[in-house]
Amino acid sequence: MSKTPAPHRRAGIPAASTPRPKPQLTIEEWETKAPLSDLALKSVAAVKAASEKTPLPLKFSVDEDESSRPSTPNLRGKLGSVSRPSTPVPAFTRQFASHALHPKQPVQTPQQFYDWFAQIDRSVAHSQEAHFRAHVAVVSEHLNTADTLIERIDEVDREVGGLLEGWRSVEEGGKNLKDACERLLEERDRLIELTEEIGARLEYFQELDHATRMLNHPGESLVLQTDFLYMVERVDICIDYLKAHRYYREAEIYLLRFQQCMTRAMTLIRMFFVGSLRALTADVSRRLSEKDVSSTAQMHLLYTRFRSVTSQLAPLLSELERRADAHPEDLSALLSECHSAYFAARKGLLVGRLMEEIRGLDPAHTELVELTNAGCSYLKHLCTDEFNLYREFFNSGEDQLYTYLENLCDYLYDDLRPRILHETRLTTLCEVCTVLQALMVLDVAEFPEEPPDEGNLIVDFDQPKPKGLGQLHISHLLQMVLQDAQTRLFFKAQSVIQADIRYYTPKPEDVAYPDKLVAARKPVPQHEIKEKESVSRLFQLPSLDKKETWFPTLQKTVWVLSQLHDFVKPAIFEDIAHEAVSLCRQSLVTSSNLVEQRSSTGVLDGQLFLVRHLLILKEVANNLDYTPKDTEPRSDIGGMTDTLASVLNRTTALLPDALFASLGMPRGHDTLSDSRHDIDQDLKHACQEVISFCARLPCEPLQEWVDRVRAFNDARVAFSSGQQAPLLTEQEWAKQAVAENLHQVFVEACERDLRSFVMKLRLYLEDDRTVSVLVTHIEEAIIDDYLKFQNVVWNMYAGAMKTIVFSQDGLRDYLKSICN
Repeated sequence: MSKTPAPHRRAGIPAASTPRPKPQLTIEEWETKAPLSDLALKSVAAVKAASEKTPLPLKFSVDEDESSRPSTPNLRGKLGSVSRPSTPVPAFTRQFASHALHPKQPVQTPQQFYDWFAQIDRSVAHSQEAHFRAHVAVVSEHLNTADTLIERIDEVDREVGGLLEGWRSVEEGGKNLKDACERLLEERDRLIELTEEIGARLEYFQELDHATRMLNHPGESLVLQTDFLYMVERVDICIDYLKAHRYYREAEIYLLRFQQCMTRAMTLIRMFFVGSLRALTADVSRRLSEKDVSSTAQMHLLYTRFRSVTSQLAPLLSELERRADAHPEDLSALLSECHSAYFAARKGLLVGRLMEEIRGLDPAHTELVELTNAGCSYLKHLCTDEFNLYREFFNSGEDQLYTYLENLCDYLYDDLRPRILHETRLTTLCEVCTVLQALMVLDVAEFPEEPPDEGNLIVDFDQPKPKGLGQLHISHLLQMVLQDAQTRLFFKAQSVIQADIRYYTPKPEDVAYPDKLVAARKPVPQHEIKEKESVSRLFQLPSLDKKETWFPTLQKTVWVLSQLHDFVKPAIFEDIAHEAVSLCRQSLVTSSNLVEQRSSTGVLDGQLFLVRHLLILKEVANNLDYTPKDTEPRSDIGGMTDTLASVLNRTTALLPDALFASLGMPRGHDTLSDSRHDIDQDLKHACQEVISFCARLPCEPLQEWVDRVRAFNDARVAFSSGQQAPLLTEQEWAKQAVAENLHQVFVEACERDLRSFVMKLRLYLEDDRTVSVLVTHIEEAIIDDYLKFQNVVWNMYAGAMKTIVFSQDGLRDYLKSICN
């Protein structure tokens, strides 16, 4: 488009007015001096492509709108018409003259065209930069607005800072005011607390005036007033407080005055109690002195009348007891006077009635057991009634009470004690102990706690009443008589042991064994089979039956110990049991010698007698154990069997240690009383003697023959080498026929003697298991001796007698057939 109108411009505009063009570089030179990169070339191509469709200038937009054909440009016609001044175009000229860029005069020269074109070029450039300028204007406006806002914010910040400073000033002032108020409140509270503490402390001192005014009130009825006990309680509290705060001013003076008030108050209680008690005692004595007063009326006067005043006197006495317990140095004497007055009054009323009851028992002629039972039962009921009555008045003074009750019991003990000390019958003394122990075992049960009586004047509801008296122990009262009876029983038992055990002289019928055992096996009427049972359960054992077959000293030992076991102290019983068992063992050993002298079989009867009685004595000692530990006695005779089994399970000269365990004995390192140890030693020796005797008779010929053979062999070795030694089998006494005869003699002896020995064992020991233990070891002893004979004959006769003599198993079976 720019090249088309060029001829018209050169024709219409003079050349002299054309501006001098500036020197320019060609594209080739530019490319040479500043070559572009690929990225730059791509950018240029993109710009070129975007600029190919350059929009028309703004001034042609109107003309294009008015054209009927907007797609056909008219620029060329318009420019061409300018160079034709002769063609009139007034409408068009008027139309362009109205635009700001339209030349005011027609363009006639090239200079005018260049000027006009430069103006259009500037207009185009200006129009292209308009939005930048508009944006700059908007930004400037925003900056101005921001500056205004910053100024306003600074102004507000200054206002807020001023407000903050003012708030801080107010806050500081309020805090100071608050602290000042709190200090004033704390000072006020401190002053109020101080005032209250001073007032509370002054209350203890001010109480003295109130107590003094009340104690100065005349009349004996003062102690019955309701305020009296409350006043006593407050005085007691003041005393405790002043004792804990002796550093207070004048505290010692007030403490002394309060103690005086307490003493005066307790003295008033004592005087009121003693006066009331004397008046009541005088009235009851007068009523009792009347004629024909029944026992029911006496019980009513002695107990019911006294109980009727307890509701009035018991609260006062309770206060006196409590204060005396808290201040014993000042008030315990007053309480003791009350106790003494009470006991004197009760004793004065009861002594006459008590003496009359004792005279009714006739102590001089009544049987001792009956006197003990009746008298002690009466005393028990009397003491129980007195204890219950005393407990309704007092809750302390237990020692004084028991002293008073013991004084009442002494009236009977003065008659009962001489009778006990002069009693010679052991059974009677045991029955007396039984009666006394029964009364002690049936001691009264502990009294239940009584509910508080709301009608009484109780001051301190929070403090529980001290328990004090709770149960009457009759054993304290009967202990003295029981000790007298036990002492007499002990000395009497000692005299019986000395007379009937230690110095007992056996009668012919006492050592008539085994005739005594044979006679005991005969039928006896049913009512004669058992004698009176022993007192102690420790002696009710199956192995202790048939006491009539025992030696008298063993019978007496068991009887004495059974009487004493439940009635003397364990330490005393241990001493006397030790003595009795030791003396009984000695008497049995001595008597076994008498049995040997009297019996036809001699040693066997004596040793079986000793084994029988030592086993029984041992079992008695095991059950007693001197200091009883088991509540139930042993009831199995297996203990005797186990003893013999342990004794005889070895064929050594000394019995094995297993014997000790089976007998309930400790080993060597345990302590053991001398008497039990001696029993063990004697029992060992007796069992050895029985086994040795029973095995010796059948085997004695065999043993003598074997010893002769050995002696001959020893003598034959002593011959010198040059001398001809005789042969054993050539000796007359060493021939096979003699050996066979010895075997036959052994068999006959076993058939005859061993069978009778077993029968005698069963007669003495009775229990089959016990007999089988001894028989087994007798068989072993016989087998041991016979095997020596067997070995000799087998070697001497080159086995010729193997079919004649017994083998070990054959001999054992043969002996069992005989023994069973």
